[in-house]
Amino acid sequence: MPLLEKIIIQDFRNIALQELEFSPKLNCISGGNGEGKTNLLEAIWYLSMTKSSFAGSEKYCFRHGCSSFSISGLYLMDPRTQKRSRFSIQAGANSEKKLRRDDKAYERISDHIGVLPIVMVSPSDYSLVSESGDERRRFVNSVLSQMDARYLGDMQQYNRLLSQRNSLLKSERPDEGLLETFDLRLDSLAGRIWECRRQFVAELEPLVRDFYGRICPGRESVKIEYRSALGGDSLEALLRRSRQKDLALKFTTEGIHRDDFIFTMDSSPIRRCGSQGQQKSFLVALKFAQYSLMDARSGVKPILLLDDLLDKLDMQRASHLLDMVSGQEFGQIFISDSDRQRTAAAIDSCTTERAYFKAEGGVFTRIDG
Repeated sequence: MPLLEKIIIQDFRNIALQELEFSPKLNCISGGNGEGKTNLLEAIWYLSMTKSSFAGSEKYCFRHGCSSFSISGLYLMDPRTQKRSRFSIQAGANSEKKLRRDDKAYERISDHIGVLPIVMVSPSDYSLVSESGDERRRFVNSVLSQMDARYLGDMQQYNRLLSQRNSLLKSERPDEGLLETFDLRLDSLAGRIWECRRQFVAELEPLVRDFYGRICPGRESVKIEYRSALGGDSLEALLRRSRQKDLALKFTTEGIHRDDFIFTMDSSPIRRCGSQGQQKSFLVALKFAQYSLMDARSGVKPILLLDDLLDKLDMQRASHLLDMVSGQEFGQIFISDSDRQRTAAAIDSCTTERAYFKAEGGVFTRIDG
C-alpha cells in the first residue's frame, strides 16, 4: 500500500514552498479558516488524480501572481520490500502537465490513475446530494477509474465520440449515415460502462448502509438507486428512437451521460428530507464504503483525506467517527480540523503513530501532540 512519506509543494494555492514529512498512520492538520489546511490535502489529491478535486477550478491552483506550480511526493510503495518511488507533477497556465515517476515521464497521464489510490471526504461533497446528476456521475467515474483502467479508457472514448456526435448534430445538414456509425460505436462502450456502474452500486450499497449504521446506530435506513435508460434496452436502439428529437435539439438526449444515482433516506431523497448532520453522515458513509470497496478489490488501502470531517456533526456522531478513523480499519490518514484538541483527544488514546501540523498562511509547522 503506497504511503506518502514526504511532499514538496511550490506555488500551489496559498503555499509558496513547503517540504513536509508524514506519519505512516495519522496526520492531523489544524488551523483557522483560510490558512491552508484544505490546500495541503488538495496537493496530496493532485499527486494521485493529476487534477483538482473541485470541478472546473484548475486555474485556481496557481498561487496568486504565479503561472505554474509543482508538487512531488516520495512514497513507500511496498512496506515489505521497502520499495520507494518519487512522483512529480508540474503544471503551467499555458502548457501541458508534466507527470513523472522516478524522473521518467508517463506516456499518458491516464496511466497514473489508480497507481496511488486515494479517497477524500470534504465539505464540497454536499454537491453529491444537492446538485444535479453531473456531480454524482463524476464521483462514480472517479472511483471506477481508479479501480478499472478499462473503464477509464471506455469513458474517455465514449466522451470523445459523444462530443463528435453532438458537433455533427449542430451542423447545418447532419449526415444520418454518419450518425448511425456513431450510434453503433457508442453502443458497444455504453454497455460495458453500464454493467460496471450496475455492479459498483450493487457492491457499494450494503457497505454504505453498514457504515451509516455505525456512525448513527439505530437511526435511518439509507439506499442508493442506479437509474439508467440502458437497463431495459441497448443504447443503439435508444439513439435510433430519439434521432428526430436529437436533430431538433442538436444534442444527444440518450446515453450513459444521462445516468443518475439517487440517494434516499427512509425512502425519501436525502436532499429533501435529511438534516445537515444526516447528509454529512451519509456522505462520510459513502466515502468510507468507497474506501472499503477499493481496498477489497485491489488489496491496497488507499490514502484517506478527511477535510473538516467533524463539521455539522453532533458530539455522538463525531465520537463514533473518530473512534473509526483512529482504529486499524484504514491505512494512512490525513485529517484537518480547526480544533486540534478535539481530534487529539480521540487519536492520542488509540495510537502513537501520529503527527500534528499547524497551518498559518500557507506555512505548515510540525508540533508536538
